[in-house]
Amino acid sequence: MLPATFKLCAGISYRHTRNMTGKVLFQESSFLKCLELVCHYLLRFMCIYLSFFILQSGLRKNAMIAIHQELNKLSGPGPSAWINHIRRRSSLLSSRIAEETYSEAEQCYVQQGQEALQKSISILSDQDGWQTEIENANGDKVMSKVLPDIGKVFKLEVMLEQKTDYLYEELVDNMEQMGEWNPNVKQVKVLQKIGQDTMITHEVSGETPGNVVGPRDFVSVRCAKRRGSTCFLAGMSTQHPGMPEQKGFVRAENGPTCIVMRPSGEDPNKTKFTWLLSLDLKGWIPKTVINRVLSQTQVDFANHLRHRMASNGGVEAAIA
Repeated sequence: MLPATFKLCAGISYRHTRNMTGKVLFQESSFLKCLELVCHYLLRFMCIYLSFFILQSGLRKNAMIAIHQELNKLSGPGPSAWINHIRRRSSLLSSRIAEETYSEAEQCYVQQGQEALQKSISILSDQDGWQTEIENANGDKVMSKVLPDIGKVFKLEVMLEQKTDYLYEELVDNMEQMGEWNPNVKQVKVLQKIGQDTMITHEVSGETPGNVVGPRDFVSVRCAKRRGSTCFLAGMSTQHPGMPEQKGFVRAENGPTCIVMRPSGEDPNKTKFTWLLSLDLKGWIPKTVINRVLSQTQVDFANHLRHRMASNGGVEAAIA
């Protein structure tokens, strides 16, 4: 019976490991994980096998029930936690192998994007010290606080009547179309894409009322991530050989900045939308003017985005 048990363990392990990505699976760490998986199944069957003969005949029925339950766990339709663990490890190895194909400059951009994301999450996780700048009747709120190493940052919190996936598509996949619906942005151009998560962009700001703030442009590295149902779009200023400083524009700096979108806990068709904004507009602009412009820019953005999504919904309904 023991040889048959070993064959069964090996067969179960082989069925799962055969479906994994070949190149990553045969990395050393993945091989060790697979070996660990085989040993895990083998030990479980051996324990059941030995307990079967140790138990007296009166308890043998219970032992058979236990064996049946163990077999159901191993042959169930869904992968076990061990399989999921190995798949996660394999996916991580795949991403690391992909990173090795990046040039030194590309790796630097990827690291900058991840740094912007981590800093943003850290700032947003700290709920202390925020002061209200604007609070509208519809619940839209802009808050701010001063950080020692960054300066003043602003946080917009709104609830949008759209699914998170639709908003992510508009703000990430259709990023270059932002100038069509947001008057505060004249142009967004993707200069370079690195993998699936990182891109370098050039943004030109729109005119402000009364031209209080002159024309600015930004070169940013952006990191787009999904963690479960939550979507992130983080960024910070960078430099790119394809976009040196432009004549007639002041090269401003941003970051860390981050948009966080997650489905509402009460209604999955709605999205809790948070936007962390940190800008250095450069030039000789009074701080009071900057604070007023930035906080109002965030409120305006939420309204423009609502109108854009409502317009898209009407177009989709007409096409359908």
